Amino acid sequence: MKTKVYVSSIIAVLMLPIFSSAQDNSAVDVRKFEAAAEFTTITFEPGNTKVGLGGRFTYNFNKYFALEAAGYMFQGCDFCGRQSGTTSEGFFGVKIGKRFQHWGIFGKARPGLISASKGRFDFATTGTPIAVTGSQFFFVQKRETSFATDVGAVLEFYPTKRVITRLDFGVPIIHYSRHTTTTPVFDPVTGTYRLGTAIIPADTQGSLQVMASVGFRF
Repeated sequence: MKTKVYVSSIIAVLMLPIFSSAQDNSAVDVRKFEAAAEFTTITFEPGNTKVGLGGRFTYNFNKYFALEAAGYMFQGCDFCGRQSGTTSEGFFGVKIGKRFQHWGIFGKARPGLISASKGRFDFATTGTPIAVTGSQFFFVQKRETSFATDVGAVLEFYPTKRVITRLDFGVPIIHYSRHTTTTPVFDPVTGTYRLGTAIIPADTQGSLQVMASVGFRF
């Protein structure tokens, strides 16, 4: 529910400049291409924030509409739930808004993927039943790749004709797919544990991501 509120608020704010009767932008210098290095943080839940670096490439059709491709890599952590290990993102989508002579405000919607190198956990054993007093289960960590959509607001500043600075506030909406995992199951007849299976249901969660960048227009 919180994710829906955030997204609705962002969209409402971003649509205002498009329909406003602000000054004419006929003198705005719009370069077709932009390339930028980006610093970013993403918060999946309270206490689970990752810091990362990335890059962005933008193609401007005009002063209102652009296509963008972006990729990010975040620091690793061992046991951070579904985002354990090294997390990476890749997005491709649109940016729509209002550009003025020295600044611009836009909305963005960029579908893509988010992947954690140790995001999925399974249990494994030596293959034989394990006595209650001799537990020998161990974790097997696997990559977790999920569909995500980065929706948010973009604020740009143009200090010169060639330089662009930018601040993004995004809500990456991540869809975790349903999957089967292995887990220890106690057998009361034999008094031992064995490996059983459990279904992890699909889940959709919203995160908070902030990006700051400096780039070049050409």
